[in-house]
Amino acid sequence: MTMTNQDADVRRALRALEDDRSSVRLRAALAVGTTPDARFVGKLVERCAVEPEFFVRDMLTWALTRHPVSLTLPEVLRELRSESARARSQALHTLSKIGDPGTWPAITREHLTDADDEVARAAWRTAVLLAPEGEGPALAGVLATQLGRGGRETRLSLSRALVGLGDAILPALDAAGDDPGPDVRTHALATRRLLDDPDAGFEYAIEEAKRVVALGGSGQEGH
Repeated sequence: MTMTNQDADVRRALRALEDDRSSVRLRAALAVGTTPDARFVGKLVERCAVEPEFFVRDMLTWALTRHPVSLTLPEVLRELRSESARARSQALHTLSKIGDPGTWPAITREHLTDADDEVARAAWRTAVLLAPEGEGPALAGVLATQLGRGGRETRLSLSRALVGLGDAILPALDAAGDDPGPDVRTHALATRRLLDDPDAGFEYAIEEAKRVVALGGSGQEGH
């Protein structure tokens, strides 16, 4: 069977996606997204799981969204069960970009509480984006179990996700305000501050919450 020019282009692009140079992989991902072909989908998903450079992974995700959802979604959903943390986190990120509400059930409590911070952060963002109406309180309850977790970036991600759910988070934050752990109480109070005043910076909200906790307050007074 004679190889067509298109076949040759596909083979070159597939090889380029595995090149040692990140600049070559980036250009290849851009080219693949510009001229979608069903033969690229499997390789794009595979590369998302192992690509070390963030900007290349982001381009790979963009390239996937340029292909039909009927082709990409089954592959991406399969990655949610991968043993690789990077594969899980990138699959969750890709789901947020695809934006199909029907994928909501695929985001499990295990993802939302994943031991890997990048997986958990991706799950929080994606879950808030895809959550159907009425699921906010239950989702907030799960997210609230992660209050006080990790470093600044992880806590900021969680606060942003919670604030994205609006007033549905209030019962969960109030309960966390009575938690015996000062980190949990501080994070809950800072998140409440951001909900009340979206323009308040996270650092300011955290410092204010630390003062309240140090003085023995729950932060629920006056609410």
